[in-house]
Amino acid sequence: MSRLDATSLLLSPSPTPPHKPTTPRRLICVVSSTLAALGASLSLLLLVVHSAPAPNYGSLFLSLASNDTAALHLRALTLHPHVAGTRANSLTAAYVRDAFSSLSIPAHITPYSVLLSYPVERSLSLAVPGRATTTSFALSQETYPNDPYASATAEVMPTFYAYAASGSVSAEAVYANYGREEDFAYLASRGVDVAGKVAVARYGRIHCEDIVHNARVAGAAAAVVYTDPLQYGGAPGEAWFPDSRWLPPTGVQVGSLFRGVGDPTTPMWASSEGCERVSVEEAMDTDDMPGIPALPVSARDAAEIHAALGGDAAPADWQGREGSPVYRLGPGPAILNLTYTGNDTMATIENVFAVIEGAEEPDRYVILGNHRDAWTFGASDPNSGTAAMIELAQRLSVLQKQGWRPRRTIIFCSWDAEEYGLTGSTEWVEENREMLSSRAVAYLNVDVSVVGPVQDPDNSSQTVYDSWVKSNISPLIGRLGHGGSDFSAFVQHVGIPSTSMSFGEGKGPGYPIYHSLYDDFVWMEKFGDPGFSRHAAAASIWGMMALRLADEEILPFNYMSYPVELEAYTKVVENEVGGTAISCSPLHNAIRALKTAATKVNGERKELQRQLSSNQLKKDSMKIRSLNDRLMQAERAFTNREGLFKQEWFKHLVYGPSEQNDWESASYPGVENAIASARKENTTESWKFVQHEIHRVARAITQASVVLAGSLT
Repeated sequence: MSRLDATSLLLSPSPTPPHKPTTPRRLICVVSSTLAALGASLSLLLLVVHSAPAPNYGSLFLSLASNDTAALHLRALTLHPHVAGTRANSLTAAYVRDAFSSLSIPAHITPYSVLLSYPVERSLSLAVPGRATTTSFALSQETYPNDPYASATAEVMPTFYAYAASGSVSAEAVYANYGREEDFAYLASRGVDVAGKVAVARYGRIHCEDIVHNARVAGAAAAVVYTDPLQYGGAPGEAWFPDSRWLPPTGVQVGSLFRGVGDPTTPMWASSEGCERVSVEEAMDTDDMPGIPALPVSARDAAEIHAALGGDAAPADWQGREGSPVYRLGPGPAILNLTYTGNDTMATIENVFAVIEGAEEPDRYVILGNHRDAWTFGASDPNSGTAAMIELAQRLSVLQKQGWRPRRTIIFCSWDAEEYGLTGSTEWVEENREMLSSRAVAYLNVDVSVVGPVQDPDNSSQTVYDSWVKSNISPLIGRLGHGGSDFSAFVQHVGIPSTSMSFGEGKGPGYPIYHSLYDDFVWMEKFGDPGFSRHAAAASIWGMMALRLADEEILPFNYMSYPVELEAYTKVVENEVGGTAISCSPLHNAIRALKTAATKVNGERKELQRQLSSNQLKKDSMKIRSLNDRLMQAERAFTNREGLFKQEWFKHLVYGPSEQNDWESASYPGVENAIASARKENTTESWKFVQHEIHRVARAITQASVVLAGSLT
C-alpha cells in the first residue's frame, strides 16, 4: 500500500521539462509540516519525481542503482543484533562511518551519554484457582530448523520493555482490548475494576508506551501486551515465518515505554559533555515513564491467559480471529504473577555523520537521516533504510568523480538509540538547534526502506507513480505530526521541513515481524524485498529529493495547499466547539492572510525562475537568496517557544502527536488537547483556555504569512 504523509512541505513544479512521474506504489511518506515548503502534500514528492535536478547528473544518479550494493550492506549490518548502547551497535557505527569514508565522503562519530534501559530479570506465570499446576511462561522467541541466524540468536536481548518499572505483581488479569482510553472507559462502564489488576492488552491501534500509560492511569498494577494473530498472524491455518511473512506464535514485539523524547536525564536540553542532568531516579519518576512493571508476550502465551479468563464475553470487536478462544473481560479467575527487574543506566550512543559540502551555499543544509540501532537484527527496521542511504551515497560519490558538487551542503545522519525515544537525533538537534534553525533547508527521513522515481520494482510495466495512484490509498499524503521516528526533532521542535518515507505498509500489522526476533535478513530476502529492487528504488527517490533540494537555485517549496488544509482543520474545530462561545474567526482571518502571502511568494518564485531561464538574473543573486530564506523560514513561524499545551517539547502548533496516541498525527494539537480538557472539566476557565489556544495558532499562522510576504508590518 502507498501513503505519503506530509505536514506542510510542498515541492513546486520543476521549471524543466518533466519526466514521467514515478512515485512508489507502497510508498508511505510522511511530509512534515515544515515540508509544507517542501511538501506538506503531494507537491514535495511530485517535484522530485517529475524531473531530475540537472538532466545529466540526475539521469546518471538513477542509472547507478544497485540492488546488490544495498543487499551487501544490509547483510553486513544485520549479522548480529545491535541494541543501542551495546558493543555490537558501536560496531555498526564504525561500519557506517567507514562505508562513507571509503567513498571519499568525510565522516565522523558524535557520541552522547544518555539514560538507557536493559532487562535483568523477568518472569511471568499463570495460576487459576482450583487448578493444580501453575503455568510458567518461557518468554522466549523460538528459532526454526536451519535458521542461519540461530547462533546469533543467543545474542538477542531477552524480550522486555525499556524503562518498565522494576517490581513484582500478583493479581487477577483483566482484558483491555487495544489498551486505549476508550477501552478502559468501556471496562469501567461494565463495572470491571482495573485497579490493582494486571491489564492484558494487544497491539494494533496504539503503541506500547501509550497502552501501558493508559493501564497505569486506569489503576492497573502491571501490564502485559501481546501481538494478536488477528493482526499479526495471517488467516487461520496460514503458515508463519519462515514459510510466510507472518509472525510466528512465539514472536514478541518489544519496545520502549518512554513517552518523552531524547535523553530522560536532559529534558528540553542537549545531553552534551558536562551538561546539567537530573538524576536517574528523578528521570524515572516522571509522568513520561510507565511507572508500573510491564512485559511484552507472544500470541501463544496470551492465548493461555485468555483461556483462563472469566467474566462476561468481550464485545465482538474485542475478539480474536476465527479459532481463537472466546475473549472474556475478567477480572480473573486467571491470576498473573509478573516480575521485572530492569537496569536503567547511563550508556554511550553514537551518531554517525557524513558531509558533502556545498559549492555555492555551503551554509544551507539538506539533511538525510536514518536510525541504525535495532531491538534485534533490524533488517527492515531500520537497516533497510541504512542500506539504502549508503547505496545512495555511493551513487553521489560517482557523481562527484564526474565533476558534480551540490549547490548546498548534503549531510548524512545515522542516528543511534531511536528505539528508546528518538534519542540520538533529539540530542543532536537540541545541541545544534540555533544553527539548524537558521541553516537547514529540509530533513529527509527513512526508517523502514522506501522507493522512488523509477519503474515500479514490483511491476516493470508501469511506473511506481502509476501503481501508487491506482492503489486508491487516501490520503495519498498524510501529515508528519506523529512522534514515530527521527523527523520529530526537526519538524516538531525546530520547524524544519521534513519527510519520512517507507516502502511497504508501515509499522504494525502490515509489517508483522516488527520489533521481533524475526526481523532478519532472511525475512527481508524472502518477503520484504526479494531481489532488493525496492532498496534501490528507495535510494532513487530519496536521492532525487536530495538532489533537487541541494541543486536547484530556487528552493522548490510551494505553500499554496497549506491554507486549504488549514481551513479543513478549522472546520473540524468548529464542529467540536459547536454550542459554545468559542470563535474560530481568528483562524479564518489568519488563513486568508496566509493564502494571500502564499500566492504572492509563488508568483515571485515563478518570476525569478523566468528571469533565470532567460539569463536576466545571475544564479548568485541576492534576490534568490532572499526568496529562499523566506521559503525556508516560513515553516519555523508555525512553532512557538512555549510548545504545545501538555506537550511542551513539541513546538509546532499546526501538526504534532496526539496526546492519546504518540503515533497519530494531530492537527492543531494544542487546541485538541485544550478541547479534551474542557470537555472533562467543563468550566468557564477551561473553555476560555480553548479560545486562547485558537488565538495562539492564529498568531503562528499570521507570523508565517509575514515571513512569506517578506516585509515588515
